[in-house]
Amino acid sequence: MKYEELLDRARKDLPEAALNIERFEVPKVRGHIQGNKTVISNFHQIAATLRRSPEHLIKFILKELATPGELKKTAFIFGSKVPASRVNEKIKQYAAQFVLCRECGKPDTQLKKENKVAHMRCLACGAKYPVKTII
Repeated sequence: MKYEELLDRARKDLPEAALNIERFEVPKVRGHIQGNKTVISNFHQIAATLRRSPEHLIKFILKELATPGELKKTAFIFGSKVPASRVNEKIKQYAAQFVLCRECGKPDTQLKKENKVAHMRCLACGAKYPVKTII
C-alpha cells in the first residue's frame, strides 16, 4: 500500500470530532458586586459550556482565589469582592488544566476517576493522562 492510501485510510478511521475545526471560547463571567459580595449570574452556563459539574469548577475557583462562596440555583456568590478579571483568569486556568486536551487542544474531554487517580480522556484523539485532584 502507498503512503497516501494509508493516510486516507487513517483519516477515514478518525472520529468525526477530531476533524472539526471549531473555535472553543471560554465564556466570560457576568455579574455584579452586592455589598461585600460578588454575584456571578452566568456560572451555570459557564460550567455547562465547559462540560463540567458546577461543583468541580467551584472547588477549583474557591481554592485558587482563597475566598468563601456558595452556589445558588440562579447564581454563584463569592463571600468577598472579587474582580471579574480574576475570576475569568481562574476559569481559563481551569479550562487549560481540566477541559482542553494536552495533545490536540480540543475541549471534547471527560474526567474519570480510576483507582483513586483522576484521568482526563479526550474523545477526539483518544489521549488519556492523569490530572491533579482538587482537594
